[in-house]
Amino acid sequence: MQEHFAAALLFDMDGTLVDSTGAVESLWGVWCERHGIDLLEVIRVCHGTRTEDTVRLVAPHLDAVTETAWLEELEATITEGQRPVDGAAELLAGLPQERWAVVTSAALPVARMRFDYCRLPLPEVLITAEVVRHGKPAPDPYLLAAERLGVPAKDCIVFEDAPAGLAAALAAGCRVVLVGNHVPAAPGVIGRIADYREVRVEAAGGGLSLRLPPGSQVE
Repeated sequence: MQEHFAAALLFDMDGTLVDSTGAVESLWGVWCERHGIDLLEVIRVCHGTRTEDTVRLVAPHLDAVTETAWLEELEATITEGQRPVDGAAELLAGLPQERWAVVTSAALPVARMRFDYCRLPLPEVLITAEVVRHGKPAPDPYLLAAERLGVPAKDCIVFEDAPAGLAAALAAGCRVVLVGNHVPAAPGVIGRIADYREVRVEAAGGGLSLRLPPGSQVE
Protein backbone atom coordinates (compact mmCIF):
# COMPACT_ATOMS: atom_id res chain seq x y z
CA MET A 1 0.00 0.00 0.00
CA GLN A 2 1.15 3.56 -0.66
CA GLU A 3 1.02 5.78 2.43
CA HIS A 4 0.35 9.52 2.64
CA PHE A 5 0.04 11.90 5.59
CA ALA A 6 -2.57 14.64 5.81
CA ALA A 7 -3.90 17.13 8.34
CA ALA A 8 -7.43 16.40 7.08
CA LEU A 9 -9.40 14.61 4.36
CA LEU A 10 -11.88 16.57 2.23
CA PHE A 11 -14.55 14.70 0.27
CA ASP A 12 -16.69 15.72 -2.66
CA MET A 13 -20.17 14.13 -2.43
CA ASP A 14 -21.82 13.25 -5.76
CA GLY A 15 -19.84 10.58 -7.57
CA THR A 16 -17.32 10.41 -4.73
CA LEU A 17 -19.22 9.35 -1.60
CA VAL A 18 -22.62 8.86 -3.24
CA ASP A 19 -23.21 7.29 -6.63
CA SER A 20 -25.99 9.66 -7.63
CA THR A 21 -25.66 9.70 -11.41
CA GLY A 22 -29.18 8.35 -11.92
CA ALA A 23 -30.76 10.91 -9.60
CA VAL A 24 -28.79 13.83 -11.04
CA GLU A 25 -29.53 12.97 -14.66
CA SER A 26 -33.20 12.36 -13.85
CA LEU A 27 -33.42 15.86 -12.36
CA TRP A 28 -31.81 17.54 -15.33
CA GLY A 29 -33.92 15.47 -17.73
CA VAL A 30 -37.10 16.90 -16.22
CA TRP A 31 -35.71 20.43 -16.42
CA CYS A 32 -34.48 20.04 -20.00
CA GLU A 33 -37.86 18.74 -21.15
CA ARG A 34 -39.52 21.70 -19.45
CA HIS A 35 -37.37 24.19 -21.38
CA GLY A 36 -36.55 22.32 -24.59
CA ILE A 37 -32.83 22.11 -23.79
CA ASP A 38 -30.45 19.38 -24.95
CA LEU A 39 -29.87 17.02 -21.99
CA LEU A 40 -26.51 15.84 -23.35
CA GLU A 41 -25.20 19.40 -23.30
CA VAL A 42 -26.24 19.74 -19.65
CA ILE A 43 -24.70 16.42 -18.63
CA ARG A 44 -21.45 17.49 -20.25
CA VAL A 45 -21.04 20.34 -17.74
CA CYS A 46 -23.25 19.62 -14.71
CA HIS A 47 -21.21 17.04 -12.81
CA GLY A 48 -19.25 18.67 -10.01
CA THR A 49 -20.66 22.11 -10.80
CA ARG A 50 -23.18 24.13 -8.79
CA THR A 51 -26.73 24.10 -10.16
CA GLU A 52 -26.77 27.87 -10.64
CA ASP A 53 -23.49 27.81 -12.54
CA THR A 54 -24.78 25.02 -14.80
CA VAL A 55 -27.95 26.98 -15.57
CA ARG A 56 -25.92 30.07 -16.44
CA LEU A 57 -23.72 28.01 -18.78
CA VAL A 58 -26.43 26.16 -20.70
CA ALA A 59 -29.36 28.60 -20.52
CA PRO A 60 -28.12 32.19 -20.15
CA HIS A 61 -31.51 33.41 -21.40
CA LEU A 62 -33.26 32.08 -18.28
CA ASP A 63 -33.37 33.59 -14.78
CA ALA A 64 -30.68 31.52 -13.07
CA VAL A 65 -31.86 32.28 -9.53
CA THR A 66 -35.45 31.23 -10.24
CA GLU A 67 -34.42 28.10 -12.13
CA THR A 68 -31.92 27.10 -9.43
CA ALA A 69 -34.56 27.38 -6.72
CA TRP A 70 -36.93 25.19 -8.76
CA LEU A 71 -34.23 22.59 -9.48
CA GLU A 72 -32.97 22.40 -5.91
CA GLU A 73 -36.46 22.02 -4.48
CA LEU A 74 -37.13 19.14 -6.87
CA GLU A 75 -33.71 17.55 -6.37
CA ALA A 76 -34.23 17.31 -2.61
CA THR A 77 -37.22 15.02 -3.27
CA ILE A 78 -35.53 12.59 -5.68
CA THR A 79 -34.23 9.62 -3.71
CA GLU A 80 -34.19 6.93 -6.39
CA GLY A 81 -31.02 6.47 -8.39
CA GLN A 82 -28.48 6.96 -5.60
CA ARG A 83 -26.42 4.68 -3.36
CA PRO A 84 -23.35 5.02 -1.18
CA VAL A 85 -20.02 4.23 -2.81
CA ASP A 86 -18.76 0.91 -1.44
CA GLY A 87 -16.82 1.34 1.79
CA ALA A 88 -17.67 5.02 2.21
CA ALA A 89 -19.85 4.64 5.31
CA GLU A 90 -17.27 2.55 7.15
CA LEU A 91 -14.42 4.91 6.28
CA LEU A 92 -16.27 8.05 7.34
CA ALA A 93 -17.50 6.50 10.58
CA GLY A 94 -13.90 5.90 11.66
CA LEU A 95 -12.64 9.44 11.03
CA PRO A 96 -12.23 12.02 13.84
CA GLN A 97 -14.76 14.81 13.26
CA GLU A 98 -12.06 17.48 13.37
CA ARG A 99 -10.12 15.75 10.57
CA TRP A 100 -12.63 15.60 7.70
CA ALA A 101 -15.16 17.66 5.77
CA VAL A 102 -17.49 17.35 2.80
CA VAL A 103 -17.24 19.91 0.02
CA THR A 104 -20.12 19.66 -2.44
CA SER A 105 -21.62 21.75 -5.23
CA ALA A 106 -25.08 20.62 -4.09
CA ALA A 107 -27.39 22.73 -1.95
CA LEU A 108 -27.64 21.99 1.78
CA PRO A 109 -31.10 20.30 1.65
CA VAL A 110 -29.88 18.02 -1.15
CA ALA A 111 -26.69 17.12 0.71
CA ARG A 112 -28.62 16.32 3.89
CA MET A 113 -31.09 14.19 1.94
CA ARG A 114 -28.31 12.21 0.26
CA PHE A 115 -26.47 11.54 3.50
CA ASP A 116 -29.67 10.52 5.27
CA TYR A 117 -30.89 8.29 2.42
CA CYS A 118 -27.49 6.61 2.03
CA ARG A 119 -26.98 6.35 5.81
CA LEU A 120 -23.68 8.18 5.76
CA PRO A 121 -22.43 10.10 8.82
CA LEU A 122 -22.68 13.87 8.44
CA PRO A 123 -19.50 15.84 9.10
CA GLU A 124 -19.34 18.85 11.36
CA VAL A 125 -17.88 20.83 8.46
CA LEU A 126 -20.15 20.67 5.41
CA ILE A 127 -19.47 23.15 2.60
CA THR A 128 -22.42 23.46 0.21
CA ALA A 129 -23.32 25.65 -2.76
CA GLU A 130 -24.83 28.42 -0.66
CA VAL A 131 -21.79 29.27 1.46
CA VAL A 132 -19.27 30.24 -1.22
CA ARG A 133 -19.37 33.07 -3.73
CA HIS A 134 -17.46 31.08 -6.33
CA GLY A 135 -18.09 27.35 -6.71
CA LYS A 136 -15.89 24.69 -8.25
CA PRO A 137 -13.68 24.90 -10.33
CA ALA A 138 -12.69 27.91 -8.21
CA PRO A 139 -10.66 26.89 -5.14
CA ASP A 140 -12.98 28.71 -2.71
CA PRO A 141 -14.96 25.69 -1.43
CA TYR A 142 -11.85 23.69 -0.52
CA LEU A 143 -10.08 26.69 0.96
CA LEU A 144 -13.12 27.36 3.16
CA ALA A 145 -13.29 23.73 4.32
CA ALA A 146 -9.62 23.78 5.35
CA GLU A 147 -10.10 27.11 7.12
CA ARG A 148 -13.07 25.81 9.12
CA LEU A 149 -11.09 22.72 10.12
CA GLY A 150 -8.21 24.97 11.14
CA VAL A 151 -5.61 23.34 8.88
CA PRO A 152 -3.64 24.54 5.82
CA ALA A 153 -5.20 23.52 2.51
CA LYS A 154 -1.79 22.32 1.29
CA ASP A 155 -1.85 19.70 4.06
CA CYS A 156 -5.22 18.27 3.01
CA ILE A 157 -6.01 15.36 0.71
CA VAL A 158 -9.14 15.67 -1.40
CA PHE A 159 -11.26 12.84 -2.84
CA GLU A 160 -12.86 13.93 -6.13
CA ASP A 161 -14.42 12.47 -9.26
CA ALA A 162 -15.20 15.36 -11.62
CA PRO A 163 -13.08 17.78 -13.67
CA ALA A 164 -14.45 20.88 -11.91
CA GLY A 165 -13.73 19.38 -8.49
CA LEU A 166 -10.22 18.29 -9.43
CA ALA A 167 -9.45 21.78 -10.73
CA ALA A 168 -10.79 23.34 -7.52
CA ALA A 169 -8.78 21.05 -5.26
CA LEU A 170 -5.53 21.55 -7.16
CA ALA A 171 -6.05 25.32 -7.28
CA ALA A 172 -6.46 25.26 -3.50
CA GLY A 173 -3.08 23.53 -3.20
CA CYS A 174 -4.45 20.18 -2.06
CA ARG A 175 -3.33 16.71 -3.10
CA VAL A 176 -6.04 14.64 -4.77
CA VAL A 177 -7.23 11.04 -4.90
CA LEU A 178 -9.49 10.44 -7.89
CA VAL A 179 -12.54 8.22 -7.43
CA GLY A 180 -13.49 6.40 -10.64
CA ASN A 181 -12.13 6.83 -14.14
CA HIS A 182 -13.87 9.99 -15.31
CA VAL A 183 -10.92 12.39 -15.10
CA PRO A 184 -7.34 12.12 -16.39
CA ALA A 185 -4.60 12.32 -13.78
CA ALA A 186 -2.69 15.58 -13.37
CA PRO A 187 0.24 16.80 -11.25
CA GLY A 188 -0.98 16.74 -7.66
CA VAL A 189 -3.05 13.57 -8.10
CA ILE A 190 -1.58 10.95 -5.77
CA GLY A 191 -3.84 8.01 -6.54
CA ARG A 192 -6.99 6.63 -8.11
CA ILE A 193 -9.51 4.29 -6.47
CA ALA A 194 -12.74 2.59 -7.52
CA ASP A 195 -14.19 2.69 -4.00
CA TYR A 196 -13.13 2.81 -0.34
CA ARG A 197 -13.16 -0.87 0.59
CA GLU A 198 -9.37 -1.11 0.70
CA VAL A 199 -8.62 2.43 1.84
CA ARG A 200 -7.18 2.62 5.37
CA VAL A 201 -6.88 5.68 7.61
CA GLU A 202 -5.25 5.93 11.04
CA ALA A 203 -4.39 8.79 13.40
CA ALA A 204 -0.71 9.68 13.11
CA GLY A 205 1.41 12.55 14.38
CA GLY A 206 -1.43 14.99 14.97
CA GLY A 207 -2.98 14.15 11.60
CA LEU A 208 -3.94 11.16 9.51
CA SER A 209 -2.08 8.37 7.77
CA LEU A 210 -3.87 7.44 4.54
CA ARG A 211 -3.08 4.10 2.94
CA LEU A 212 -4.28 3.52 -0.59
CA PRO A 213 -4.62 0.00 -2.05
CA PRO A 214 -2.14 -1.61 -4.42
CA GLY A 215 -2.70 -0.49 -7.99
CA SER A 216 -3.95 2.95 -7.00
CA GLN A 217 -0.78 4.73 -8.09
CA VAL A 218 -1.02 7.06 -11.08
CA GLU A 219 1.68 7.72 -13.65
